[in-house]
Amino acid sequence: MMKPLFSHIEHWVFDLDNTLYPPAMRLFDQIERKMAGFVMRTLRVEEAEANRLRDHWWRTHGTTLAGLMRDHEIDPEAYLHEVHDISFDALEPDPYLAGLIADLPGRKIVYTNGSAPYAARVLEARGLAQAFDAIYGVEHADYAPKPEARAFETVFGKAGTVTARAAMFEDDARNLAAPHAMGMRTVHVAPEPEDHPHIHHHTDDLAAFLARLV
Repeated sequence: MMKPLFSHIEHWVFDLDNTLYPPAMRLFDQIERKMAGFVMRTLRVEEAEANRLRDHWWRTHGTTLAGLMRDHEIDPEAYLHEVHDISFDALEPDPYLAGLIADLPGRKIVYTNGSAPYAARVLEARGLAQAFDAIYGVEHADYAPKPEARAFETVFGKAGTVTARAAMFEDDARNLAAPHAMGMRTVHVAPEPEDHPHIHHHTDDLAAFLARLV
């Protein structure tokens, strides 16, 4: 039985991209193109080099933004505004998922490595805005990205998240390591499972998983 494993949970934390909408909607493809364009223009490099740098920064620092800030001291607000200036037409409302999240007992928040204004637009397009109590973006972590422990500590401190009574839903497996170390129950939301000791559960269908809890 799944539900007893979550009986103590009063704080529910959800990642945004590829977690609160299916990866098949491919919204992040637009952002990746925007990120590559920003790197090409800012550093005056070709597309292949821009994508190599993005991959390096993602693996090393957690996000392209973190790498740009640390290696080139770029303005994070200008970057976030540019890369999130995309179309949301690919997203579809999901009233069933909205109802399931709303029915979870306790406080529900979104915590993303994107910006909070961007997250708000995604939630609106998905019909999920009313299900959440608050949104926290990378700016609330002083631009430190997941998977850094200090990023989680900063956001959870601001959100009042009691980690011993919290669960984290996230598509990037490495971003569950810090929450696990903080005592949270972790759920990997992705098409394929990954075998890590910091992952308690895996699902490729968030709504079906939540339906087992409410």
